[in-house]
Amino acid sequence: MTSLPHDTAAEPDPLRALGLERLRRRTSMKWRTYPEDVLPLWVAEMDVPLAPPVVRAVTDALALGDTGYPAGTAYAEALAAFAARSWRWDGIAADRTAIVPDVMLGAVEMIRLVTGAGDPVIVNPPVYPPFFMFITHMDRRVVEAPLGADLRLDLGALEDAFRRATAGGGRAAYLLCSPHNPTGTVHTAAELTAVAELAERHGVRVVADEIHAPLTAPGTSFVPYLSLPAAARGLSLMSASKGWNLPGLKAALALAGPGAAADLARMPEEVGHGAGHVAVIAHTAALREATGWLDALRTGIQSNRRLLAGLLAEHLPAVRLHPGEATYLAWLDCRALGLGDDPAGVFLDRGRVALSAGLPFGTGGAGHARLNLATSPEILTEAVHRMAAALR
Repeated sequence: MTSLPHDTAAEPDPLRALGLERLRRRTSMKWRTYPEDVLPLWVAEMDVPLAPPVVRAVTDALALGDTGYPAGTAYAEALAAFAARSWRWDGIAADRTAIVPDVMLGAVEMIRLVTGAGDPVIVNPPVYPPFFMFITHMDRRVVEAPLGADLRLDLGALEDAFRRATAGGGRAAYLLCSPHNPTGTVHTAAELTAVAELAERHGVRVVADEIHAPLTAPGTSFVPYLSLPAAARGLSLMSASKGWNLPGLKAALALAGPGAAADLARMPEEVGHGAGHVAVIAHTAALREATGWLDALRTGIQSNRRLLAGLLAEHLPAVRLHPGEATYLAWLDCRALGLGDDPAGVFLDRGRVALSAGLPFGTGGAGHARLNLATSPEILTEAVHRMAAALR
């Protein structure tokens, strides 16, 4: 599976469309958690206007009063068409999908299908902090298989974790983050095939969180976990939420490989009731009609990656930037600055820039911070200048 060429000539960069004054009128978490003198580059919200096809679809639904309950397979069909175009994968069958409220709640329900109370769930820290919270809240226990020094999957550590998790003969699941948050690593087909083979060998069920899949860098190929022959018993979650900035419009899709269809069929019907009909309309429109907007966004994110690398080299050369291949997140190794385990706290207190602290990401997070690139070049530049000033 290779990425198709992208034509962004007709679409402007959405990251350059909004100024700080207009952004501060927003009432969502990103813009209301901190005082107005703080630049928020933390939580996964993007500083973009919505894609016009999404706005039209939602506006038309409201004008029509089409605000009932979700029905049908339009979302799954739109995702299948998007996957075929973007990843050359035609393996999404609508009858092996289910609408869920969002990716994390869907992951919880899938893990419940294949494990029981007290069973282990393997994760690869440093990883998205809600993985830990949701796993423990559902009465499962976390088993860590940390990423390697290169911030890629460590297959040796993963096999050891699988072996330990199943040593007593019980059930276990592996919550795979693909692409990986916070590092932006895109797992290769070879890596994912090895994961699937290890999982089958040890009887571990894989649940893949693929919410950042639309956000690979131009020229980088994303490999859907369920596209691999060895992953027939796998489960996956996908959504338009991250790619098109729709976290406030709750909807996602749970997908099952051919060997996991019976598991997905056991998901309680009420799980799907948490998704909103208007949200499903928005996500469907994004996948069907707003791919040009997405391509322009991906180009803008890549431009910001380069900008951030240059800014750090000039103003904070001791900070090591991991060159992510996906997401709009940057993982910053700040240990050489001597700021302790929580450099994000220093940048907030002294520089008035909000980043995500590294500690909640688990093993490997101390001394790190996660920065959200999905903002204007002007805001990103000001943020790095403030961070540098915080050390003087």
